[in-house]
Amino acid sequence: MKVSRISERVHYIGVNNRTSEIFEAMWPIPYGVSYNSYLVSGSEKSAIIDGVDANYALRQIDHIYELDGGRHPEYLIINHMEPDHSGAIRMLRNAFPNITIVGNAQTLAMVKGFYGVDTNTLVIKDGDTLSLGDGTTLRFALTPMVHWPETMMTFLEEEKTLFSGDAFGCYGALNGAVVDTDMNTDHYFPEMVRYYSNIVGKYGQFVQRALKKLENLEISTICTTHGPVWRSRLSEVVDLYDKLSRYEPLDNGVTIIYGSMYGNTEAMAERAAEAFAEAGIRDIAVHNASMADLSYMLADIFRHRGLVIASPTYSDTLFPPIRNVMEAIVTRGVKNREIMMVGSCSWSQQAVKVMSGYLDALNTSCTVDPLTIKHAPTSEQIEQCREAAKTLAGKLLDKED
Repeated sequence: MKVSRISERVHYIGVNNRTSEIFEAMWPIPYGVSYNSYLVSGSEKSAIIDGVDANYALRQIDHIYELDGGRHPEYLIINHMEPDHSGAIRMLRNAFPNITIVGNAQTLAMVKGFYGVDTNTLVIKDGDTLSLGDGTTLRFALTPMVHWPETMMTFLEEEKTLFSGDAFGCYGALNGAVVDTDMNTDHYFPEMVRYYSNIVGKYGQFVQRALKKLENLEISTICTTHGPVWRSRLSEVVDLYDKLSRYEPLDNGVTIIYGSMYGNTEAMAERAAEAFAEAGIRDIAVHNASMADLSYMLADIFRHRGLVIASPTYSDTLFPPIRNVMEAIVTRGVKNREIMMVGSCSWSQQAVKVMSGYLDALNTSCTVDPLTIKHAPTSEQIEQCREAAKTLAGKLLDKED
C-alpha cells in the first residue's frame, strides 16, 4: 500500500502481505493480510502507532521517509507485541536512532525479551496521555488479553480515532483503498468472523471488558492492525465483536462436522443435513473434518446456533480429526449452542463417551439424545438420525420467532 491520508493528523503507512499462504503458521489467508501501521503528526512531534512484520520493515520505513521528509518520528507506540506488528522494531530503531519506544510495563519487557531493546523507552499506564503538540493528544487504555497480556489501545482525542490493535481486525489484504468509505467491505465481514474465531475466540470475557472500557468514548474512526479502517460501518464491526465475544450465534443455521473412514458415519451426517433442509433450515455447512481446514470449521461454529458432531471410534477413543475440533471448541469456551452428537464403532463404542467429556468441560450438553451406531447404520437408525435433526431444527426455528 502507498501512504494514504486518513485525516489531517493521521496517515496510513502499513503494508500488504499477498505471498504467505497461512497466518500464525496455521490459518489460511487466501485473500492475504494487511499489517497496518499509522503515523500521527502533531504540531511538535510525530508518533508511529504499531509496526509491521520484519519482512516488510523497509517498505514501512520508506513510507515514513516519503511522508515525513527530513523530520523523524519521535515515538513508536506499540499497542500489541505480536511479531507481525513488532517485528520491525530493530530496523525502525536503526532508521530512527532517537525514537522513543512507548508501551506499558509488560510491553517493554517483551520488547527486551524478543528484540533485546531496552534503551530510550517510555512506560505508560492506563489512562496516561502523550502530547504531540497543541491539539494532538494520545490517551492510552490498557486492554489485557485482547489477546495477549500486554495489549492496549491508543485514542487520538481530538479526532475521536481509536487505534485498536488486533481488536476489530480481520484477514484480507487492502485492495487500493484503506478506509471503508472508499471500498466495498462486504467480503471482510466473513473474514472478520474467521479471524475472531481462530485467534481471539478464547478471550471473550476480556473482549467484553475492553468494550465496557470503551463504551463512554465517542469514537468516529477505528484504525485496526489488520483490515480496513472503519468509519461508515464502525457500529456493525463493534456489534459483531460484542456478539462474538458473548458467544452468541450470528444466525440459527447449522454446522455439521463429521469424520468417517469408510462412509458409515458420513451417511448419518448426510441424512442429518437433508433433514435440516427439509425442516426449513436454510443455512447449513457440512465439513468433513479429515479434509476441511479447522479455520473454516471454527468460523461456522461461531456463526451458527446449531452444531452436529459425528465421529467414529478410533483406537478405543475419538477419531483424531474430530478430537482436534473438539479440543479447539473447548479451548475457545464455545457455548450457547444447540448440539447433536452421533457416534459409530465397529466393536467398542467410545466416540460419544469421549465427545460427552468435552461437552462436560464446557458445562454444556446435547440438545437431543446422542445417537450411536455399530457397523453400518440400519434404516431404523438413519430414520432416528433424521428425527433427531428435525427436533433440533424445530428448536432453531423457534429461536427465530
